[in-house]
Amino acid sequence: MGLLDEKVAIVTGAGRGIGREEAIQLANEGATVIVNDVGGSLQGEGDDRTPAQEVVDTITAAGGTAAVNSDDISSWGGAKSVVDQAVEGYGSLDILVNNAGILRDKMSFNMEESDWDDVIRVHLKGHFAPSHFAAVYWRAKAKRGEDVRGRIINTSSEAGLYGNAGQANYSAAKAGIASMTWVLARELERYGVTVNAIAPRARTRMTENLFGDMATKRDDGFDEWDPKNISQLVTFLASDEAADVNGQVFIVFGGNIWATTAFQPVGEVHRDHAWTPQELIEAKGDLFKGISSGIPKFSFF
Repeated sequence: MGLLDEKVAIVTGAGRGIGREEAIQLANEGATVIVNDVGGSLQGEGDDRTPAQEVVDTITAAGGTAAVNSDDISSWGGAKSVVDQAVEGYGSLDILVNNAGILRDKMSFNMEESDWDDVIRVHLKGHFAPSHFAAVYWRAKAKRGEDVRGRIINTSSEAGLYGNAGQANYSAAKAGIASMTWVLARELERYGVTVNAIAPRARTRMTENLFGDMATKRDDGFDEWDPKNISQLVTFLASDEAADVNGQVFIVFGGNIWATTAFQPVGEVHRDHAWTPQELIEAKGDLFKGISSGIPKFSFF
């Protein structure tokens, strides 16, 4: 018996890296998996279908069920098509893992319009469009009185939670995904659907140039950078046992998982009428008492 027996899952961006390991792990736990990948380069160019087919072959060789989907899920039509493939081909959709993304890293003063538009489209719209059509399907089921145990797992990033120089497009998209996760969680909970997000740290095409030699096995042999580590949390969130987990964003790295919160006040001043600029100058020490008024510094290393 697998944790996800009789479930049908879609994993976008599943040809390589984290998405690949998520698809394989979901299948290992019994899910039928639609392996979605357009086969593009890290910058979003090209259409090599080989990686997605190799993931499907790996799953079927182990006795699982999987199928390739090469639709562009950042388009309305492509997103609908992959959801229709799951529902019409396998009779259901239970799990949607949004993972597809590209990089166009540049400083803000060097970034071109296409760098911004393409990254926002693939990441942010590429998360929302499949979620929209999955939500339409689950809402209709719920309104017919059918049991719904839908799961959406989004992929944000620490760059989106805390910001990263040279990634205004990527960070903005990933921050939007975190915020969208909270919205979808509120909207879909009544229909039996949970929506959570992960901010993973692992060895992928996106991170190999960033972390370099740091992303190696520890001396004790544990590979904390292995994307397989991420798939374990995703599989848990996809299961019925996580029905009470909703609207959460998790940072995950190796054997470490941090449950985070939305934006929280860290300093405050109060009065019963508006402040003038001069009064705020004088109150600045109180507003930032015990904290810095500069760029927040975050580190999980």
